[in-house]
Parts: sequence; structure tokens; C-alpha cells
Amino acid sequence: MDANNIPEFIKDAQKFGINLGLERMNELDRLLGNPEKSLKAVHVAGTNGKGSVVTYISCGLAAANYKVGVYTSPFLERFSERMRVIDGKAGLNRLEQDESTGEINSDDLTRLSKVVEEKAKEMSFNGFEHPTEFELVTAVAFLWFKEQGVDVVVLETGLGGRLDSTNVFDNPLATVITTIGLDHTDRLGDTIDKITREKAGIFKYQAPAFASNPDDMLLDEELKPIVRNTLIEVAGNKDTTVTFVGANTASAKFTSDGKMHFEAFGEEYETSLQGKHQVLNASLAIKVLINLGVDVEAIKAGIKSARWKGRAELLSTNPAVILDGGHNVQCATSLVETINLMCDGEFKDKELRVVMGAMADKDVEGMITTLRDSRLKIKEIYTVLVNNPRAISTSNLSNLLDIVYNNSIKHLAFEDANEGVLAAYAKSREDGLPLLVTGSLYLIGEVRGSLCTTINN
Repeated sequence: MDANNIPEFIKDAQKFGINLGLERMNELDRLLGNPEKSLKAVHVAGTNGKGSVVTYISCGLAAANYKVGVYTSPFLERFSERMRVIDGKAGLNRLEQDESTGEINSDDLTRLSKVVEEKAKEMSFNGFEHPTEFELVTAVAFLWFKEQGVDVVVLETGLGGRLDSTNVFDNPLATVITTIGLDHTDRLGDTIDKITREKAGIFKYQAPAFASNPDDMLLDEELKPIVRNTLIEVAGNKDTTVTFVGANTASAKFTSDGKMHFEAFGEEYETSLQGKHQVLNASLAIKVLINLGVDVEAIKAGIKSARWKGRAELLSTNPAVILDGGHNVQCATSLVETINLMCDGEFKDKELRVVMGAMADKDVEGMITTLRDSRLKIKEIYTVLVNNPRAISTSNLSNLLDIVYNNSIKHLAFEDANEGVLAAYAKSREDGLPLLVTGSLYLIGEVRGSLCTTINN
């Protein structure tokens, strides 16, 4: 199931845009019989790392033989990626062999979408605003997870936390905050305190709360205590305490086969996810899993099994092809460090080729500046137009490259993202330069399939 298999009713709801608030979601859930009340949930919010943490926790629970529902967004290649069930150890083993294992099938998606559509029409008839696309998909996910009889759902917020449509669980097993940054300031607030309060809006009365240690976040030093104090305050208002989880990033060791080994809470772990920032994400997930009573051997197996497409993902080694959907300065900073460490430092001090496409509402200039100021030796950049209404044009992206690099970087523009990335890959096949594709998850989702096919043929 790909992006073209989205039910028309859900696709049409994209016209309602992003409209934060819980009134519509609460009413839709009520009309559907409140399926979320039958679900035990681990709820994850944050600016960066949500998907990775959800994946680590989900795989750890599955390795302990729980039947786990997983809800993430956005999807990369298939709409059905947004919701899947990992059915215990056997399901986790199948997932390692086939990345589409456990995703909702077309029949269930169509059937449940019609159920939700009828209730959305009833809402409109009763004078409510029409639910947004994200609210409709979330409702479908809740219905499906209930039908599947999952033991626990691990889900991430779509945007923010307090007013996000996933924030309808009264008594979650745990709430989790990953790293926080200044993103979506137009909707979540223009200060780190306001943004943190929105993220921490998922904290619930007496429910265990966990958060990445602000000292380990990529924030200006003066912002870190603000994040910490705000999280403590919001947790206190919910009669709970927040457990801060740091990371022993110094323990990270990278092997030539693209694995990372690290230490957390006195144990050694291995993961295929790359970068010292992943030590923090994994450590946070491990602490949550320990709190949930998962055996350490199951946690180790889950962390080892975890896969998260498009995040410093090494698609091939000859030539090296790395995909990373980082879309802000924090992500770009982590990416730069990660590339220098991947595969036992194999890419360090090597020239590389970059394909870049991004959303116009992101800090594209900041991301480019991060690349410029890094130790990466970028030979040339292929600018591409992502197939998304929010995408920055190749001309504007090229202008930013000229400004940031003072006209010193060679760049080529492609209006078709797949054409651009395949041209860059062909060039890397000729000269052996590593290829980095970055700037947006939407870009990765658009080109990953054609790149995989080309690499494997």
C-alpha cells in the first residue's frame, strides 16, 4: 500500500489543514465508542527523536512477547506505515525480514475509514467542525488496534502534545518527552518554555513521566534549565515526577558493518541506528522499558532489532548511500557528527556528494549553514524539488546555497526529485564518492523506493 492508496475521504480531509484542539477528537472518539479507553498506551512527544524512541520501545516490548500497536507519522513510502502491529517475538522476527510486516491492510483501512467517515458526517450534522486528516487517521488507528487486541500501543504525537489528537489517554502506562527544540513556533509558541509546556501536555495524573536530560539536548546553554524546570513544573501539576534520562555518549563505538555499540544502565547494547544522539534516544527507551518491567535480555534484543528508515540510514556501501530525513538545525548537527562516526569513521575526511530538498517553512538556511560549518568535505550539492506543496523551490534553495557558501559550492538543480537523486547516484557509482540524501522526510519517502530498486539491480 503506497501513498496512492489513501482512502479518498481521508485524503480529502487534508483541506482542513492542521487545526490543534481536542474538541473534535473527543467527540469523534465518543461516537466511535471511545476505542482508546480499551488501550494501554505509552505516549511519546518531543521535537526530535520521537520515531526512534517509539521504535525502540515497541521492539523491546515485542521482544518480551507483547502484542504491540505502533502509531507514527508521517509515513515515508506507504500510508500503511503509520499503523502496524508487532505480534510478539515472532512478529519482530518477521519485521526484520520484511519492513512492511504488520502494517494495516487495505481492506481493514477501507472498512474502518468508512466507519469513521459516517461518524464524522454525524459530527458535522450536529454542528461540530469537520475532523482534520490527522484526527481521522488517529481514529482509524484506535479502532484497528482495539480490533487487533494489542497488549499496548506505543504512539507519538503529530504536533506538540497538549492539543494533539493523540492526547486522549487518561491513564497511560508512561509518557515520554524526547529532545526539544525551537520548531513549529507559529503553532506551539515562540519560546522554549511555551514549546516545552505544549510537549509536556501529554503528562497525566500520577502517570510515570520520562524525558531526555536537557543537558544532553542540542540547545543553547541558557535554554536547558528552562526546559528542565518547565518539565518539572508541569509534572508536579499532574501529581507526578519526571525522570530525566541522560546518555553515556562516550561509550558509543561504531563498527565497519554499520552498527553502534553503547552502554546504558550498566549493560552493553547494539543498534543499527546511527549517531550519538541515538544513544540518548535508546537510553530513554531503555529506561521506560525497565520501568514497565521488561527483562533486560528482551530489551537488548529489541534495541538490536530496531529499524527506523530514513534516519542516517545506510542503504549501500559501494558507493556509500546515506539517507537522512532531518529537517531542522538540530537534526543537521546530529547528522554531521554521525556521518563522521559511521562505519568506524570510514567517511571522515572523504569528499561526498549531497542531494538536498526541504520544506520552505523550515530553517533551510540554518541547515545549510550547519553543513558548511561541518568537517564534511562536500564536493557538490544536487538541489531537488520535493513533491509537496510546502517544498522550497530549487531556485530558492540554490540562492540560499550561494548566500551561505558565498558562491563557492557547485550545485545542480532538478525539478524531479527522483531524477536528481538517481543522477547523483550514477555519478557516485562512477567516482565512488559517498552520497548523502537529506533535508526532509518527505524527500526520503519520495526517493527511497527508486534508490533501493536501482541499488539492488
